[in-house]
Amino acid sequence: MNRHMLGGRFTFPGASLAVNRLGYGAMQLAGPGVWGPPRDRAGAVAVLREAVSAGVNHIDTSDFYGPHVTNQIIREALHPYPDGLVITTKVGARRGEGGTWLPAWSGEELTRAVHDNLRNLGLDVLDVVNLRSMHGVEPSEGSIEAPLAALAELKRKGLVRHIGVSCVTPAQLAEAIGITPIVCVQNHYNLVHRHDDAMIDDLAARGIAFVPYFPVGGFKPLQSATLSDIARRIGSTPVQVALAWLLRRAPNILLIPGTSSVGHLRENMAAGQLELAPEIYAELDGIAALGGAAASPFVH
Repeated sequence: MNRHMLGGRFTFPGASLAVNRLGYGAMQLAGPGVWGPPRDRAGAVAVLREAVSAGVNHIDTSDFYGPHVTNQIIREALHPYPDGLVITTKVGARRGEGGTWLPAWSGEELTRAVHDNLRNLGLDVLDVVNLRSMHGVEPSEGSIEAPLAALAELKRKGLVRHIGVSCVTPAQLAEAIGITPIVCVQNHYNLVHRHDDAMIDDLAARGIAFVPYFPVGGFKPLQSATLSDIARRIGSTPVQVALAWLLRRAPNILLIPGTSSVGHLRENMAAGQLELAPEIYAELDGIAALGGAAASPFVH
């Protein structure tokens, strides 16, 4: 596969980090429920190596996946890391007994999370760290000033190069931009879940990346007769079409579809070479009016 065809390139604002727009999300490398080790650790290592071999140079992860498991697998598979590989991680959560998801926003918890990511990834500094709002899959209003200021202090100390935010409202994004430079936003967004249309356009004008989680509807792909029909007509799969629509939606959208299967990985990567004619894109654009897909029960 031509690694330069993975959806084009994007450079994070104010940074020397340039990535292919089609990346890889590592959440599914952990066990069921993003808890514990995977059933097939060797297979997880193989997926990561295949992704990088295919041209992926942007991997999204977090040390609360597992916890610790996903980052340790990334280190096993890829360390020492190839030049140009950007690893983005998230902080703001911790795992409770039985795999529950709990907020972890205090300065002490955020500092521990950054050091956990550094240790388990085998890094001296983290490229990009996203502050994850822990109100569920969807954003909920409330100030993020205190945790973001704590994360900005870790950046000042040289442990973090760049900061992003995840699961935020427009008001929280504006608050964040007033505290520290923001290079990316991770929110729930896909063909049918379009609440952040205006935010994406605003971020594109600012040159800030938007990284949708659940880009094809969560762990279960989007179910749409229109999407399936279009995929059949153009000789593709619904997942590939949904990813290709996102790449065409805005130039600042970066994709991080996740999988633990090499076969599914190759299918996802092929979406970076799928061209959508204007009439197909317009037809897909109308799917949102027909209703949304169910959200995943897991926090991203």
